[in-house]
Amino acid sequence: MTGDSAPGVKSEMTRMPNFFIIGAPKCGTTSLAAWLAGNPAIFVSPIKEPYYFSVDLRYRFIGEWDDYLRLFRDAGDEAVAVGEATTAYLFSRDAVPLIENKFSSAKYIVMVRNPVDMAYSLHEQQLFSDRETVRDFGEAWNLSSERRHGREVPAHCVEPLLLDYQSFCRLGEQVERLFCVVPRERILLLVLDDMRLNPREEYLKTLDFLGAPDDGRMDFPVHNRAKRWRSRQVGRMIRAAAQLVARAKHTTGMLPRRSLGLIDFLRSQVTDQQRRPAMPKELRAELERFFSPDIAELERLLGRDFPGWRETYE
Repeated sequence: MTGDSAPGVKSEMTRMPNFFIIGAPKCGTTSLAAWLAGNPAIFVSPIKEPYYFSVDLRYRFIGEWDDYLRLFRDAGDEAVAVGEATTAYLFSRDAVPLIENKFSSAKYIVMVRNPVDMAYSLHEQQLFSDRETVRDFGEAWNLSSERRHGREVPAHCVEPLLLDYQSFCRLGEQVERLFCVVPRERILLLVLDDMRLNPREEYLKTLDFLGAPDDGRMDFPVHNRAKRWRSRQVGRMIRAAAQLVARAKHTTGMLPRRSLGLIDFLRSQVTDQQRRPAMPKELRAELERFFSPDIAELERLLGRDFPGWRETYE
């Protein structure tokens, strides 16, 4: 896909992605993708989480190559970085090798956080997405091994592994696998704690990694805050409508790509922001013990310590 093009004609490669935000879920990727999309020198796929390359998972929002390419058709000549964000790619064993086969010089952005907090937040997101029906996190956590083998899976969850919180949140293991496939110079690792503390510094670090100029952004709003549906049935209908609209805009071309904001408006009318209570101390200590070896591996790979990630356990 790197063939020569005629003078004055944009090559196919300029409309291909050259960077990927591959994970991890609930680590700030939605916010980062939104900030980057606002930079004139960066084009980010209008559909987040297309799941195209994670062929080892049952769920793929975009499954056809031509449909995938249409996600980048609006990337202009001014875009020095063209990318997409699918947070399951880090967990997937097939996604990165497939990306490397297509785009051998692709850059990867990985965001991580304390896996204990990630697991708790991911459970909340899966409830909102209607994949999870077990509202008690401790109970859902203990079902991880069952879900891993396709048991005790709610009817609306196409991919049981998305509810395997124990495996999905082993970030050290996943980052180590990534390092075995991709050279370190093509990987940017960001920590959610750092982004919260100094978002502009992490944003500039990302721009430098992508070779994009600073657009002067000083406002860094948080996207994808924890929410709950007032009605699960209404939420299910709005999610289905949102998926249909996204496909009609960006793959089938049945709707204009300009957003009218109707889905966002409807979603805002039937959801509430919520602040989840702290995880029970005993359960938190259990998760810290479980993830302690993986946190140690992440510390080794990143060359820094995260002592606050084991506070209850220690």
